[in-house]
Amino acid sequence: MTKKFRTFAQVPPKGWNSWDSYGASVRENEVKRNADYLSQHLKQFGWEYVTVDIQWYEPTADSSQYHNFTPLLMDAYSRLIPDPKRFPSAANGQGFKPLGDYIHNLGLKFGIHIMRGIPRQAVHNATPIKGTTKTARDIAENNICPWNADMYGVNVDMPEGQGYYNSLMDLYASWGVDFIKCDDIANSVIYNGTLKKEVVALRKAIDQTGRAMVLSLSPGPAPIENGAFLQRNANMWRITDDFWDEWSLLLNMFDRAEKWSPISRPGNWPDCDMLPLGHIGIRSVDGPGGDRQTRFTRSEQKTMMSLWSLMQSPLIMGGELPDLDAWTTSLLTNQDLLEMDDHLTEKYQTSRDERKITWYAASSDHTYHAVFNISDQPLTLTGKELDALEIPLAGHDIWQNKDLALTDEQSIEIAAHDVYLLKV
Repeated sequence: MTKKFRTFAQVPPKGWNSWDSYGASVRENEVKRNADYLSQHLKQFGWEYVTVDIQWYEPTADSSQYHNFTPLLMDAYSRLIPDPKRFPSAANGQGFKPLGDYIHNLGLKFGIHIMRGIPRQAVHNATPIKGTTKTARDIAENNICPWNADMYGVNVDMPEGQGYYNSLMDLYASWGVDFIKCDDIANSVIYNGTLKKEVVALRKAIDQTGRAMVLSLSPGPAPIENGAFLQRNANMWRITDDFWDEWSLLLNMFDRAEKWSPISRPGNWPDCDMLPLGHIGIRSVDGPGGDRQTRFTRSEQKTMMSLWSLMQSPLIMGGELPDLDAWTTSLLTNQDLLEMDDHLTEKYQTSRDERKITWYAASSDHTYHAVFNISDQPLTLTGKELDALEIPLAGHDIWQNKDLALTDEQSIEIAAHDVYLLKV
């Protein structure tokens, strides 16, 4: 029996997230202008989620660096609420409903980032849990996040612990949230992997709302041995730590993609993390740092988009959308690539040596064949060599957007860190 939540994400989710550009500090006008752009220019290609990342409840957030123990905004039931200075439409207790309505009126879906657990200040102040006689102090567990001081864990063995998560998801459903990115849960570096009890509690809490909310788990790398558990409880889960515009991280993703590609299926998508493309780092100081255009070369950008799509990762754009140039737009609107990401029925790595990696994938209509040049020099392959790699000599070159038919003697050249991607 297919679990109902798997119907929420029949194809890998595609959209925009505020982290790569704004870190913890995004403001309502910035979310709206990116949503406007997505609706006008990318929605027709399947891009539909707009997600506000971490610390939307923190008045002092100003970059991707966290301010430990700073006061957060919270309602009477221990639930964090948006800061109305940063999100003016949230004033007077309206929460994210007005922003959610704005995004829905653009024909898009609305997402928020949350941290696992219950606010530390709720625990210290012993604030109530809605619908129970217990307080935050009664249900808290001292399993904390090593990189963000805002939360304690929740004892979900207690009915009131589950009740807290239920009240959270009820609140988010009332705001019209369609996508929950829960952090500090897919992989804990201090509590031995996936925090399974709280994942299950989140699943139950979302299910009891009756609202279709995609559940995305962070950070990674999620342990591969938990693949079946993650399939039973989440729509997406990170297979990597934060991914930035550095070749070493992209090269490393081939190892992760090879392991995880058999685990993905409609409703369950191992997640390679956001696409650090275009204008990023506006107020996020993570990764290479600095307000910048992506440091990936054009070849590396094609390799990233090809690998993410071949393994059917969600595609979540991190760059500032209104600043997109024609090149970056072409990456995000390549219909052959997006069709591949949506419709594959099998995919796997077929060979690897020190210079190149090959992949095979298939949908009901096409096969796809990729040669990635992972070396620092151009790679020349004759038709005969392609044939030995079981790469067809005729097909449609997805990145050059033209049909090819090679002889054994003819050759192709793949630039350093670039990819040859053929649809047959």
